[in-house]
Amino acid sequence: MPRRWVAPLVGAVLALTLTAGCAGTARPDTGVGNTDVATGGRLFATADQETAKLGTDAAAGVFPRTITHARGTTTLEKKPQRVVVLDSGELDQVLALGITPVATATLNGTQPSYLLDKVAGIPTIGEQNALNLEAISKAAPDLILGSKLRVDQLYDKLSAIAPTVLSIRPGFPWKENVLLVGAALGEETKAVEVLNEYQRHADQVKATLQGKPTISLVRFMPGRIRLYGNLSFIGVILRDVGLARPPNQDINELAVEVSTERIGDANADWIFYSSYGPPTATDQGGVVNGQLWSAIPAVKAGHVRPVEDEVWFLGLGPIGAARVLDDLPKLLAG
Repeated sequence: MPRRWVAPLVGAVLALTLTAGCAGTARPDTGVGNTDVATGGRLFATADQETAKLGTDAAAGVFPRTITHARGTTTLEKKPQRVVVLDSGELDQVLALGITPVATATLNGTQPSYLLDKVAGIPTIGEQNALNLEAISKAAPDLILGSKLRVDQLYDKLSAIAPTVLSIRPGFPWKENVLLVGAALGEETKAVEVLNEYQRHADQVKATLQGKPTISLVRFMPGRIRLYGNLSFIGVILRDVGLARPPNQDINELAVEVSTERIGDANADWIFYSSYGPPTATDQGGVVNGQLWSAIPAVKAGHVRPVEDEVWFLGLGPIGAARVLDDLPKLLAG
């Protein structure tokens, strides 16, 4: 059975038409993803439980091994040396396990800024929503890591290039995904160590927080404003440090959407906000400089802070999670 951490808990470019979202929440309404595991899909809410069932029965570090993953089973004859990752979540995870991929996808032509020092010079294989199979093949991988959410319908083509292991989805199952990636890499012991270190860090932060205020998470996106719930990357972290959510965000969903006229629903003891992409492409400027925002009690009290979107909403792995844990005490000290 998969090992659990001991602390609590070939062609041209193929376009994937995905609606951008947080923490692996892009909804593949068309393209090559899977709507069942997307936000609102029938299998979304159980993604963490189902991912926990995946992995390998092989002894730690021993190859050959068979990996049970979101698309079935894949046998790896030896420890992978040339890993290609298809999303920022897998990128964070393999780097956290001490592995540098030989190629990776980008998001809007860039890599997460908090990982740039670790991925500078790594070849790219197209956008996360427009992968280039020819570039993937050219990278000569012996393992491809991705998710069913993103590339379900590309699985056979990817598997023809190299052994491919898919998680169910990125986002709130990020801890379970670390274990799955660890199993595929033969780094399951390291995966457990990484998650135990995260838990120790979370416990330390939890012990330093005073008063346990409620936290509201506001994300401005092109054409929408989201208040993030418990089934998100950042929602899991806030739960782990014991920070409560306002009732309208204390939900087992990714997020709820509000109009600019209902931005008052974002109130809590503290509000953290960001924009996905350039703020000029969202309503952030108009909202945070508007009267309705300034009338929110938390804003009046000065308990509102911008946060780094690439970390708080797109971190999706242990490195990003550690950055959030570092941020929290500083943000709440004001």
